[in-house]
Formats: sequence, C-alpha cells, structure tokens
Amino acid sequence: MLDERRSVVLGALIEEYIGSGEPVSSRAVLERSGLAVSSATVRGDLAALERDGYAMQPHTSAGRVPTGQAYRYYVDHLAPVALRSTTKVRIHSFFESVHTELSRLLKATTGLLSEVTQYPAVLLGPGLDGESIKAVHCVSVSPNTVMVILIGGSGQVTQEMLTFGTALSEAEIGQAEELLSAALDSSSATPQVAGIDDAVAELIARAWSLTKESERGTRTIYVAGTSNAGVAWADVAAVNSVLEVLEREAMLLRILARANAGTLIQIGDDVSIGGDVAVVSARYALGGADAGAVGVIGPMRMDYGRTISVVEEVSEVLAGLLGTPPAP
Repeated sequence: MLDERRSVVLGALIEEYIGSGEPVSSRAVLERSGLAVSSATVRGDLAALERDGYAMQPHTSAGRVPTGQAYRYYVDHLAPVALRSTTKVRIHSFFESVHTELSRLLKATTGLLSEVTQYPAVLLGPGLDGESIKAVHCVSVSPNTVMVILIGGSGQVTQEMLTFGTALSEAEIGQAEELLSAALDSSSATPQVAGIDDAVAELIARAWSLTKESERGTRTIYVAGTSNAGVAWADVAAVNSVLEVLEREAMLLRILARANAGTLIQIGDDVSIGGDVAVVSARYALGGADAGAVGVIGPMRMDYGRTISVVEEVSEVLAGLLGTPPAP
C-alpha cells in the first residue's frame, strides 16, 4: 500500500502519460500533482515507485512510464468519474431513437461504444439460455449451408450455421422449416419426418436439437471499431495482436466471461494475450437475469475514468431497453 503522497505522485505520472504517451519527467509530475514539495522529493518518490515495480525508465536519460502494476493500483483506487452531459445525452439519444430487431440493435450498440470511447468494442449477446423457443427459421446461405434462426419467447434471436454433405434446395429447406414450425406449435416431442428425403430429415434433426437448451451453440459476439486499433496503439506488433484477438470469438468469449457481475478491468497479464492491453467490461441483465457483457479493448494507457463510465452507462441503458416489455 502506498502512502498518500506517493499515491498522488503515481496518479500524476499515470494521468500525464495517458495524455502524452511519452515518458514523464519529474517536473511534469510535480506540476500535475499540485503537491507543495520540491522537485527532489518527487524524484525520490519516482525512484521509490520504480524500485517497487510501479514505474520504469525506457532508458537512463528518459522520464518514467507506468507499469501494469501501477495501472492496477490506479484503477483500484480510482474515484468514479461523472460522464460529460454531452456524452450521456449522446448515449441516451441513441437508444431512444433506435428501433430494430435484437441482433441489429446489439451490433449498433457495439458501434456506438467504439465511437464514443475510440477503442475497439465487443459485445456478448444474451443468447437464449433458459428460454423456450417460439419460432425456427431456416435460410439457405450456400448449397450446402443452412442458417437456423431461433427466436425465444422474449424475442431474443440467435443463429447457428449448419453444413451438410449434400446440397439442399430452397424447396427442401422450406419443407424442413414447415415441419419444424408444426412441431413447435403442437409441442411435439419430435417433428414428423416419415416419408421425407434423408437430407431434409437430417436438417430437421439437427435444427430440432438446437431448440433444446443443452444443444445450443455459443452466443453471438459483436465487434466494432477495429480501425481504432491503429490509433490506440503506436506499436504495429501490438495492433496485430489485438486484431488477432478480435477475430477469435472463443478468446473474446473467455475475456468477456470473466466479468461475473458488475464491471471488470483487466490489465496487462490479466488479459490472455498479455502485453500492452487493457479490457474494461460490464455485464448487463435482462429480466433480472444475467444476459451478456459489453466492453472495450485498449492500451494500458487508456483513459480509465471515462472509459469505465461509458461502458457502465451503455450496459445500464441497454439492460433497461431490453428489459422493457413491448408496447401492447
């Protein structure tokens, strides 16, 4: 635990580095901190912080930069930051004006989060956990691939791609959808498949299994703002690492799933890829139950106060919108 003065010095070092991206001198720390002490005292505090693992010098004549340990201390002791009224209005205006089906809403929300924070944003959709299925639709994607769309009782939507060894015609896919819908309407244990082609029967069997909660695939992950990576990180290798993560849904799912409740800040080695990366994520609920998560991925020198406030605001407003019953 740092004493009060060194906590102030560390906070000034981090905030100055967040703003400039350049190693910070003791003079800059003193000016930002507002402490009534000498430059020598600040230099001594910075040396002590470096010794304790909170700061480092890229080279001897340079100023200092914070470490992952420093950012963790800073975030853990960061006071809540109120959003600027213009940012809050922008978020609320977006949700008041958007009227579309769930998957498009979630995609648009991810874009909003990236635009406001200027970092790549990710969102884990609510899926259909615990919900009964009220409708199934089958859409041809290619001759051998069918998208099965499941609609839950609350209107939530999820999709699953199914690939087959033989081509399926539009008529066959339509026939499968009719039999699946009939089975749902009649609450049958299984759809009737007697006397139909094997390919159609296979589509029905695989699609029907998806209506069972234990057989459903992973939930949809939405990604936006990948172009912001080139701005957020100056290092090309770091940009490439982040872009690789953004393309791998399983890794994103693990990162977002760590936020069991509330807001989670993962910094450096906390994130599976390590390095100069931080993730701010927050869970959102639907009908009192956990539904998914929203988050942004940025460098360790991100503006944590503002980013945390934006992520929390978006998650809260999204949860309120999803939890609002449809108008009669």
